[in-house]
Amino acid sequence: MKILKFGGTSVADAQNIKRVINIVKDKSQESRLIVVVSALSGVTDLLLKASKEASEKNDHYKEITKLIEQKHLEAIKDLISVNHQSALLSHVKRIINHLETLLDGCFLLGELSARTSDTIAGFGEILSSYIISEAMKHDAELVVETSFKDSRELIITNSSFGKAAVNFEITNQLIADYFHNEGARVTVMPGFVASSMDGNNTTLGRGGSDYTAAILAAATNASDLEIWTDVNGMYTANPRLVKQAQPIRHISYQEAMELSHFGAKVLYPPTIQPVLHLNIPIWIKNTFEPEAFGTYISNENNLQSNPIKGISHIDKITVITLEGSGIIGVSGFSKRLFEALSNENINVIFITQASSERSICIGILDVDADKAKVAVDKAFEVEISQLRIDPCTIEKNMCIVALVGENMKNHQGLSGKMFSTLGKNNVNIRAIAQGASERNISVVINEKDVQKALNTLHERFFEDNIKQLNLFVMGVGNVGEKFMEQITNQKKYLRENLKINIRLIGVSNSRKMLFDGDGIPLKDWKNLLSDGETADKDAFIERVKALNLRNSVFVDITANDEISRTYSQYLEKNIAVVTCNKIACASAFDNYKNLKNLSRKYNAPFLFETNVGAGLPIIDTLKRMIASGDKINKIQAVLSGSLNFIFNNFNENTSFHDVVKEAGVQGFTEPDPKIDLSGVDVARKILILIRESGYEMEIDDIENKSFLPKASLDTDNVPDFFTSLTANAQHFNDLYKEALAKESRLKYVAQFENGKASVGLQFIPKGHDFYNLEGKDNIVLFYTDRYVDQPLIIKGAGAGAAVTASGIFADVIRVGNV
Repeated sequence: MKILKFGGTSVADAQNIKRVINIVKDKSQESRLIVVVSALSGVTDLLLKASKEASEKNDHYKEITKLIEQKHLEAIKDLISVNHQSALLSHVKRIINHLETLLDGCFLLGELSARTSDTIAGFGEILSSYIISEAMKHDAELVVETSFKDSRELIITNSSFGKAAVNFEITNQLIADYFHNEGARVTVMPGFVASSMDGNNTTLGRGGSDYTAAILAAATNASDLEIWTDVNGMYTANPRLVKQAQPIRHISYQEAMELSHFGAKVLYPPTIQPVLHLNIPIWIKNTFEPEAFGTYISNENNLQSNPIKGISHIDKITVITLEGSGIIGVSGFSKRLFEALSNENINVIFITQASSERSICIGILDVDADKAKVAVDKAFEVEISQLRIDPCTIEKNMCIVALVGENMKNHQGLSGKMFSTLGKNNVNIRAIAQGASERNISVVINEKDVQKALNTLHERFFEDNIKQLNLFVMGVGNVGEKFMEQITNQKKYLRENLKINIRLIGVSNSRKMLFDGDGIPLKDWKNLLSDGETADKDAFIERVKALNLRNSVFVDITANDEISRTYSQYLEKNIAVVTCNKIACASAFDNYKNLKNLSRKYNAPFLFETNVGAGLPIIDTLKRMIASGDKINKIQAVLSGSLNFIFNNFNENTSFHDVVKEAGVQGFTEPDPKIDLSGVDVARKILILIRESGYEMEIDDIENKSFLPKASLDTDNVPDFFTSLTANAQHFNDLYKEALAKESRLKYVAQFENGKASVGLQFIPKGHDFYNLEGKDNIVLFYTDRYVDQPLIIKGAGAGAAVTASGIFADVIRVGNV
């Protein structure tokens, strides 16, 4: 004998029911079957809604009843040939009439008793099972004998309506006797429903159809219990929240119980108990993919390298804390607490107590929170009035997350890995509990962090240590496009070789922004962005925060002052910031230090390698020297690739105006070239190096020896600036001639020594390290306690979209390696 149970999605409509019949047809060739079915998808919710509205004297219940009737009639018409429909339609109509009578009674009385609610809630299974049994009887391909049996005649319970307790002694005997005498190859039965000793309708709790199947499996000593649903078994985590979750092939009864208790909705928690001691295996199978392996639940100890079998959670939890000196050493305190909750029928899901005995913390469902506070405060009103115990506090909208695994007890350090992984992603743990069996470690966290927590833990324990980075990119001009191109081309390499998986979640330019929590296709981001919503930096920040994804990285590829002021908002939410925008790090020293402090406090990397030297490893090298104990005494540098390009290409045959224009076309200058030529950009760069060297300095402390004439400096827009370059052509020509006369080359140099810094145009003689600096290259000379006579030199391309993008990309990879 095999027991097959089909859930609501498996019997949602006629098309799905036909799938069920095909599965039954194949299975019936191997063994006798009992087929347990749930209500058609959504029907139980409709029945409960109708009964509630009827009891509240809202006649909308009549429309709901019509909808329920229509769903079943449509199924009949699609499943049964016309010449066999009449008797079935009449039977279904009689059941619907009975339902209408009960609902009319609720409406007239304005009340809904628990007994009536159970009767109404069970109509879905009564209707679906009868229709499905008739469909099987009239299916031309299902040639085996099929019968229908009402579960209420065999499963006997007490009168605890809503979730009745089964009388197994009577139930097992009734089931055994019936199937000893029943010869049908396939018997269809409704799940969820039962009857009390005095003949009233009862139910086994939401999800109780699984339990019905398990009761039947135990009573008939079935060879297998198969739970058919709409997924390929139990998953390592909720696949709706964790896209990388995978089906678990083998799992023990105890592990399955833990996971189902902690929210794995594919299996109703009480299901396992009836079959556990008889060692009847449970299969979780997919109605829509029957060939998939699914999940096999048994007593077999399936040893594997990973001690964690799954990660599950329960949401809508309230944490109640009771504390005070009046608790310490008082016997019977816990008894009074749990008795107060028990008297209100409040289930305690989670318990933890401080070893000092000064406080106790419990987790209950949100819906019971207010009732629980009243009950607990009343139970301890004497102690509260004497100030020996504080009134209990409640924290709603919490969630319990649990790691589950039978072999966890044999592995050290799992708790540490769990807590450190959550901590790195700024997920605050409110309470912790671990059972003596060591099959699970449970933590209470804020409900808003649950998706981040589940994904973070799943990544740590199940994804071969692959770290997923979720990028939010602001600015996709020349550099931004190159950055997108590079991550697209390197995505596969990063995953296979560096164990980093990059997803683009949000992107924005000055006009449009686009978000997709599941990831924006990298090869199509530009087309999708053009159809995005209107860009808004504040709305962008709020969307990033609301998504609350693990390993989030905000990438600023702009030169925008307002965007630079938003970094603190990201860092405070544990969102890494990678930027080529120099404004923040060259702003007031207090702001610079605040950003660095926020980065440390919230464990959110703040990386800005491209602020100086584009893709050159200047800042990274500097940080390593400082970290190793070296001290920077002097810096000399050519830090503007654009100015180096300009002065390397400016000669008697090319006007200064034209060279600056060409530098802009090639992407070597800022959109406003005056930022480069005025020395402001270079001043910012040397300031950042000075600060990273451990010195405190402001931008105004740097002497800026500008080579631009006053007329050019006084312009306030780009066209006027270029006009001024033409008008003052002789000034630039004179500079060039002076350099020729001195057998020198013009270089814009930044330097720092003895606490003083300056930037300005210099005549560099032959033999100097800067003399042969070609094209758009940068060069930095660091004189330190260790590099005294000969400086540490870093040299290479310091401008251009591709090299700048590669520097940003390198910083993103650094975040992945943290």
